[in-house]
Amino acid sequence: MQERVAAEQLIQRVCEILTRTGYLRYAEIAYSEGDSQKAPHRAAFVVAEGESQTHDLREAADQAAATVIQTAQVFRAGEVLSIPIESDRRLYGALTVFAEDPTEFEPGAVEVLRSVASTLAVELEELRTREQRNRTEDELTQKESGIRQLLDAIPGHILIHDPAGRPLFANGPWIDYHGDALKEIESASSTAIESVHPDDIERVMAERDRLYAGNAPFQLEFRVRRKDGEYRWFRFRVNPVHDQRGNVVRWYSSAVDIHDLKNAEDSLRNVVDMIPALVHTAWPDGNFDFFNQKWLEYVGAPMEALLGWGWTSLIHPQDVGGIVAHWRASLASGAMCEHEARVRRADGAFRTMLHRTVPLSDKAGKTVKWYGSSFDIEDRKLAEDSLQSALDEVQKLKDQLHKENIALRDEIDKASMFEEIVGDSPALQLVLSRVSKVAPTDSTVLITGETGTGKELIARAIHKHSHRASRAFVSVNCAAIPRDLIASELFGHEKGAFTGAMQQRLGRFEMAAGGTIFIDEVGELPVETQIALLRVLQEHEFERVGGTRSIQTDVRVIAATNRDLRSAIAAGVFRSDLFYRLNVFPIEIPPLRERQEDIPLLIAYFIDRYARKAGRKITGISKKSLELLKSYPWPGNIRELQNIIERSVILCESESLSIDESWLSQQRPAKESTAQLELSRRLEVEEREAIEAALRECHGRVSGALGAAVKLGMPRSTLESKIRSLKIVKNRFRDLS
Repeated sequence: MQERVAAEQLIQRVCEILTRTGYLRYAEIAYSEGDSQKAPHRAAFVVAEGESQTHDLREAADQAAATVIQTAQVFRAGEVLSIPIESDRRLYGALTVFAEDPTEFEPGAVEVLRSVASTLAVELEELRTREQRNRTEDELTQKESGIRQLLDAIPGHILIHDPAGRPLFANGPWIDYHGDALKEIESASSTAIESVHPDDIERVMAERDRLYAGNAPFQLEFRVRRKDGEYRWFRFRVNPVHDQRGNVVRWYSSAVDIHDLKNAEDSLRNVVDMIPALVHTAWPDGNFDFFNQKWLEYVGAPMEALLGWGWTSLIHPQDVGGIVAHWRASLASGAMCEHEARVRRADGAFRTMLHRTVPLSDKAGKTVKWYGSSFDIEDRKLAEDSLQSALDEVQKLKDQLHKENIALRDEIDKASMFEEIVGDSPALQLVLSRVSKVAPTDSTVLITGETGTGKELIARAIHKHSHRASRAFVSVNCAAIPRDLIASELFGHEKGAFTGAMQQRLGRFEMAAGGTIFIDEVGELPVETQIALLRVLQEHEFERVGGTRSIQTDVRVIAATNRDLRSAIAAGVFRSDLFYRLNVFPIEIPPLRERQEDIPLLIAYFIDRYARKAGRKITGISKKSLELLKSYPWPGNIRELQNIIERSVILCESESLSIDESWLSQQRPAKESTAQLELSRRLEVEEREAIEAALRECHGRVSGALGAAVKLGMPRSTLESKIRSLKIVKNRFRDLS
């Protein structure tokens, strides 16, 4: 009511001011009450002094105001001007004026009248808002008079506060419990609440000022003095009441005595503080609310620094993102959170800890609390890392041992008949002298000599006296392996590298890692494999067949051959650059016929070896048989001598070994055999020359009408076979076009 009177007084005053300007005959303000469909009523009007046509002016002004209120637009007709009175929220009415002269309504004057109408609308809006608030409070007061009787009957503690948080009402149970506490709260200043425990006042005042400034429900816990002077813990749950515009007009709060619960929690926390484990708790929203004393001592920080999310400052920067993500995921899902993260200890060192937090749920399955513990597992992690390193080393040694065992089993199957080098001839001593000089080095050795002279035995002697003696000695005979598989045998292959390659296979070079590889009959290597071997000698790396990854190798290479490699180079079947890489330290083993002094020693060695193996007692060899063996040229060298002695031991029936001369005569080279050999060599040379000439004319082509097979008058398959047996490289003729 007071606000309505104030509005009418304001409107009347505005009309009076306008008619005193000197150029307006009449001023009127029509009020619409917010409904454009109803006819506006004249709230106030003022006629300028000396004006006589008052009735006519009123009627014209009423019509103009009605038009403005309906259209919310400025109306102007001759000497009358009507402007809407409106704000952002609503249209209040119209300001209508009559001028002495229509020309008085120039733009500047109209703009002034607009400003007057706008200012008037703002003032009317404020008066209307105040009126509504007072009306709402009056209604609440009327309702609360009945509600308060009901609240007094409730056994719980109920309080009502105004929008600023000042207490307006406390129900009977509260007053009975606290005595004059309510009066003290009502009379307290804005900076203190005397019924609140002194230790809680600062916190409560800061929290309540912040929370009452908002419009959302909240909760507070603090100690309040009972009428007997004892301070007890209460939990206040506060909820707002809003008007139609969303403004808070009342705060309703309920208070619950939680003093005994707090004491029980304190007792429990005292017990928890005595637990040697690091214990923590958190609210359902994820804010940590407790760390036991063991935790605080471990990190050397006060409780206040860790509460909420403050604990994250102690997590290692590289781990904080992970543990926070896990914690938020557990909060969202309600599942247990378990994560490892490094925590800064009181001495500044970061230690790996296992954090495990589990939820406590109510009967409805809603999480009401989180309980967790943390364990220092740094020593365990270090032990695990150390153990893993040891396991890795064991696995590495196991793999190496596996490779060496494979090589060892292979070597046992292919071991030479020799257990040691036998002989003291000058020729053999010269070889052993060279062996003793080259063995301590890593130089590549090329051993040459006739078949059966013991080239592998010399290679083993070099390995045995080198610094690689404790590692594998791997032997491979190139003449015993199909040409298409030599590369796979030496360098290994990947799964699926060729038909039949069902799994990955390690090559001899990998098996010999750190040791020695003996490549026998190196002259039999195909040209493409020679290139790969050259790469190993130059760069100490290779690739498995079918693979793309380069493998580093640390292997000493000893090669052997009974072929004339210089002639093979001249014939184009052996690479000269590979020869020079292999021929770093050449050792030529003399044939047995040039070691006559060693034959008796070798005979005695083999007789003893095979007699013991056969379980017989043989004391020696007859003089005739000895002379026979010494005079024999031994084209098969020591291997042939071994076979003769083994056969003789098997057939011997006395303690003296005798040799059947027929065993030697059948193998003695004759002039006819020599002649046949020379003829065979000549025929081979002529055949080679004919095939190479045909390939040269056909530019390396074998099959087809223009191929070398047709030119030579033989099947293609036969020509291909001869090309392979004669080791002719047909590709070199394709460039001669």
